[in-house]
Amino acid sequence: MKTANQRPIIESQSVQQSSTDAGRLRLLSIVSSGLLFGTLSFSAYAGSLFSSTEYLDYQLPKKLQETCTARDNCPEIEVKYLKTNHKWINDITNQRINTLVVNSKPSESAPITTKATPAAVKNALDGFAASQLNELPSDSAFAYSLTVTPEYVGHINDFETFEISSYVFTGGAHGMPYSEYLVFDQKTKKQIKLADMLQSGKKPQFNALVYNAYKDWVKTVDKDVKNYEKNWPFTLSDNVTLTDKGIDIRYQHYAIAPYAYGMPVLSIPYNKLSGIIQPRFIPK
Repeated sequence: MKTANQRPIIESQSVQQSSTDAGRLRLLSIVSSGLLFGTLSFSAYAGSLFSSTEYLDYQLPKKLQETCTARDNCPEIEVKYLKTNHKWINDITNQRINTLVVNSKPSESAPITTKATPAAVKNALDGFAASQLNELPSDSAFAYSLTVTPEYVGHINDFETFEISSYVFTGGAHGMPYSEYLVFDQKTKKQIKLADMLQSGKKPQFNALVYNAYKDWVKTVDKDVKNYEKNWPFTLSDNVTLTDKGIDIRYQHYAIAPYAYGMPVLSIPYNKLSGIIQPRFIPK
């Protein structure tokens, strides 16, 4: 996704990881009150935002580690936290990451709202790892996987945009990716959601625009729009972000399409949003 005023990125990598006798064990996570170490993808921008991601060392309970090491098949857990020079952005984003970890299987059609404590995060990771040992044969050829990663996307007017991506694999034909947009207002120091963008009483008009975009997208995958809609009906997602061209609306797997079609993104250009979203959200 291309955004306006995308700032130059300066990247450096420095990662410190604790080692265990397991060799293959790569279990990394973050809890908000823990010790942060290492820095990945450090990015400096011309403005006031500096963004990086960090790991926190996480160790499996001893018994679980011994068992999966003996099987030479430990689960892969990698959770990153956002670290910017704006604490309020970190707090909101990292709480969201905690919640995704605790839920493990994000909702297919709407953001998860339940908050999660650091203790709940650790319990969730322990439980996720234990579930592999309990549910899979000891000689299983594959391992469970859980990853969560925040990423800086860009800058639009006074707004900073981020994306949290996660992936959960617990067997079967495929894992479950998930993507969630976050928009932050640097002036008010608040997270911006769809309801904040819309002018009063304009949600029906916005819904109509997105529905038309949905039908246009369906035409790219199926000639019979009416029949497709019977099986995969339109819903309005509030997973939205600002770009240099308009508003992007992302859908999770199975929300409006089969898994094979990915996570569709419907785009509404700013020239169609005049009078529907508040003027301050349209790039100058």
